[in-house]
Order: sequence, then structure tokens, then C-alpha cells
Amino acid sequence: MIDNRTAPYAALVLRIALGVMFIAHALLKYAVFTMPGTVQFFESVGLPGPLAYVVTVAELVGGALILMGAWSRWVSAALVPVLLGALFVHAGNGWLFTNANGGWEYPAFLVIAAVAQALLGDGKYAVANLLRDGSIAKLA
Repeated sequence: MIDNRTAPYAALVLRIALGVMFIAHALLKYAVFTMPGTVQFFESVGLPGPLAYVVTVAELVGGALILMGAWSRWVSAALVPVLLGALFVHAGNGWLFTNANGGWEYPAFLVIAAVAQALLGDGKYAVANLLRDGSIAKLA
């Protein structure tokens, strides 16, 4: 049974956690590993180098949209392949993410969290609700 009193807060907490995670990983690729370094890493694991740019932008924009609660259902679903790619990269490293080169449990958890967000949708406390009921237009 879903507790209708707390479900909107659960959706908000999940959305914030997932959005911040995507943004943090995009910024990690850009600012810490640098884009040339990220391209090199993608190539080292057998992925096309230019895909690093696509993934970084998808994580940054997607994370911001999820965080705001704008099309969270669709954005989360669209980012599942990115997370499955991360799962693929870490699959051979063992269970724990603290293993050398990171394990696969964290990407697997994120796949599940993104699927849960896709099933749940934006939730009550989301920008999408302001757009739907015209509240933003009333603010102007």
C-alpha cells in the first residue's frame, strides 16, 4: 500500500538524488577527468570516443530536468541506456564499487532508481505541475 501522505515527498527525494547524481557525474567527466580524458577512457573500454560528449551532455541536461521535475518520467527512461553503459563498463570489476575501477553494484542500483523514477513520474513538487496548471504564467 502506498502512503498518499508521504508519496509526494518520496518522489521529490528520489528526483533530487537522481538529478544531483547525473549532474555530478557529468561535471566529474568535464572538470576532473576532462573531456579529452573521458574520450580516452571511453575508447579504452571499447566505446566510441565521441560518445563521451553525448553522455556528458545527456547526464547534465537530463539531471537538470529530473532535478526540476520536468519530464522526469521520460528523461529517466531515456537515461537508462547511459546507466546500462556504465553497468557494462563496470561489470567485470566485481561487486563493490570500491574495487579497482569500480564494481557494478552502484550502476545497477542507479538503473533501478532511474526505472523507479520513470514509473513514478514527476511527483507533486515539480516544475511540470506549474507548467500544466498555468501557475508560471500567473507569476509573470
